[in-house]
Amino acid sequence: MPNFPVIFLMGPTASGKTDTALALADHFPCHLISCDSALIYRDMDIGTAKPDRATLERYPHALVDILSPMARYSAEQFRQDARAEIELARAAGKMPVIVGGTFLYMKALIEGISPIPPVKDDVRAELLQRHQTEGIEPLYAQLSLLDPESAARLAPADTQRILRALEVVLSTGQTLNHFWQLPPKEALPYPYLKFALTYQDIARANARMALRFEQMMALGFVDEVVHLREKYPELNGDYPSQRAVGYRQIWDYLEGLMTKEDAIERAIIATRQYAKRQRTWLRSETELLPVNVETLNFHQTIIQRIEAALLP
Repeated sequence: MPNFPVIFLMGPTASGKTDTALALADHFPCHLISCDSALIYRDMDIGTAKPDRATLERYPHALVDILSPMARYSAEQFRQDARAEIELARAAGKMPVIVGGTFLYMKALIEGISPIPPVKDDVRAELLQRHQTEGIEPLYAQLSLLDPESAARLAPADTQRILRALEVVLSTGQTLNHFWQLPPKEALPYPYLKFALTYQDIARANARMALRFEQMMALGFVDEVVHLREKYPELNGDYPSQRAVGYRQIWDYLEGLMTKEDAIERAIIATRQYAKRQRTWLRSETELLPVNVETLNFHQTIIQRIEAALLP
């Protein structure tokens, strides 16, 4: 039985990660593990570009549709869940393939993560309520007093990270940097290969992103968000699930804060900005094996590299 390495398929949005994973599954006995902070949520299919039911039935993906949109998830939870899936794959003689664009989760799985204690539910609820009523400015000011290092690192409008830094310091009495300086726990103990799907033609990639979002709208993305609001009455735009690119813009449209045309335009811009951040992250990564998706037979390039790693 081959001693498969753990395969990481990384790449910016719309770079063909899912199709590449399926190509590997057609060639190797694979255990596909999603690494996407939006695909974990149920009832969010269109806006997340989740593989369709037929694809998931033929090519099962672990860590897809595992949580309600009301739930929260963290890099540490992903690390634990993905490690469990890797153990299942190894026990079955399959190759674990981690596929997705949430690179922070991949980093946590590979390197381990600093042990930040769970935050208190009442602290989180109070911060969310304050954000709803007061906005982010007073919360950023409070963070500047309690954790000036985090405040200096964050943009004043970075709601998600400001709330995260505040909930940690209010729950534990320690700053995020304090925990980050602690030794990380449980780095990945198995060999791995990190493939980065890259492209040179940014304009063409941006056009693909715009087309994909327009296709999402045609498939009923607005109706999907309407259904979410009806099924989960307490859900709002501050929940992590609804901060996914595209969802927040559709929320604003449904709240009457912008027109549908503006929501589409802003969602496409946000998608491009997200892809740019992903490309920037990849440039700082080490041990990457870049694969240009604009070349012919790039799937075969990855397959051959894996086969070479399996040679004695």
